[in-house]
Amino acid sequence: MTNNLQEPPESLYSIPAKYRRMENLHIVFWIIKDLSWCMGWTIMGIGMIIPTLFVAIFIAWRTRGIASELAHNLAVTFWICANSTWMIMEFIKRDNEIFFDIMTGKQLSMIPFTLGSLILLHYYLIQRTQEIRQKRTPTL
Repeated sequence: MTNNLQEPPESLYSIPAKYRRMENLHIVFWIIKDLSWCMGWTIMGIGMIIPTLFVAIFIAWRTRGIASELAHNLAVTFWICANSTWMIMEFIKRDNEIFFDIMTGKQLSMIPFTLGSLILLHYYLIQRTQEIRQKRTPTL
């Protein structure tokens, strides 16, 4: 059975090819970083933090005009920071050492994980709610 009612067209989000290639390269950097971590390749793992984090920051900067994209890209950036903190702590064998009298080296990664989560929480509970409300409110 076909539906004769036309639904309003969905808005599109278009990514220029050069940015899409950069996002794909970012995934490659991230995989190499995590593979190096799994394999215990300290120098390569730590070295891959720089391009992985740089591209994540650039992608977040590039999408700063779109609230949902910015929130998610900032969360990814903080995730990479958290992931990198954890990796470094394991590489230098301080992941179980207590820091600041309250948390282990591995648990230090909870700080950027929490910041990224708070950004997403703020987006979904406040910004997204306002966006939906604005779409429903007719403009005069």
